[in-house]
Amino acid sequence: MAYWYNVDKGTVEDDSNKSPGDQLLGPYTTQDDATHALEHARENTEKWDAEDKAWDDAGLED
Repeated sequence: MAYWYNVDKGTVEDDSNKSPGDQLLGPYTTQDDATHALEHARENTEKWDAEDKAWDDAGLED
């Protein structure tokens, strides 16, 4: 079963009660992973921002 984090409601959903896709992060394999979806998203964003900055600082082009 897949789990989803609903960003509008701040709740975890599964396939049986899944909201429209534009409200969801996931799928996640566990309810616990879905519960921490925003934390994971923030970590990924920080990582990607640092990679973009390093790319820009090196003078590389897209």
